[in-house]
Amino acid sequence: MSKAAPGGEVLGLINVARSFGADENRLDVFSGVNLSIRAGELVALLGPSGSGKSSLLHIAGLLEAPSAGIVRIEGETVEALSDVERTCVRRRALGFVYQFHHLLPEFSALENVAIPQMITGAPKAEAQARARQLLERVGLGERLTHRPAKLSGGEQQRVAIARALANRPKLLLADEPTGNLDPRTADKVFALLLEIVRGDGLAALIATHNHALAAAADRTLVLDNGQLVERG
Repeated sequence: MSKAAPGGEVLGLINVARSFGADENRLDVFSGVNLSIRAGELVALLGPSGSGKSSLLHIAGLLEAPSAGIVRIEGETVEALSDVERTCVRRRALGFVYQFHHLLPEFSALENVAIPQMITGAPKAEAQARARQLLERVGLGERLTHRPAKLSGGEQQRVAIARALANRPKLLLADEPTGNLDPRTADKVFALLLEIVRGDGLAALIATHNHALAAAADRTLVLDNGQLVERG
């Protein structure tokens, strides 16, 4: 699929740093991170285990605060927001996909995708209709009533992708979304993510160890030794 020209900035990180502890016990994970991702742009994030990729995603997803620096979502600086306001931004603008799908085991695929919408106030019928549409889009129209235990690993991850899209986010954050899959299934899941990002005009930041998959992204960034650099 051809690459569309990216739109306006969705995620902005300015001189972001993350450290733990204090004084002689302080551990600096990364510092001086600057990043801008625009609508319709998929950015791959590479780096060795322990380099801080997950922490960077958590900061971008407003799940943890940076030790220093500024985070912008759709042009809005979030540091001064209350916890309730940050939660509202997460629900409105962000979607998350993890290596392990974290589906609710007692609920069907349809219910797993409908529940996040109902939490934000969507009527049940409307939430289920969108859940059905999303699951059909990711090729699971025949698996709507299946619980996670009855789905393959790839199918479970596709449900997780549909769930991440349920509230129409502007930014998709994915942490090793294919890391728990066999290579063939991983290729299919990554191709699906690419299609959705380009088709819906999302911004996406995907952490991965898979260099071949990263090569299909619009840009590749490497986080190592506390610094974020763009791979040429």
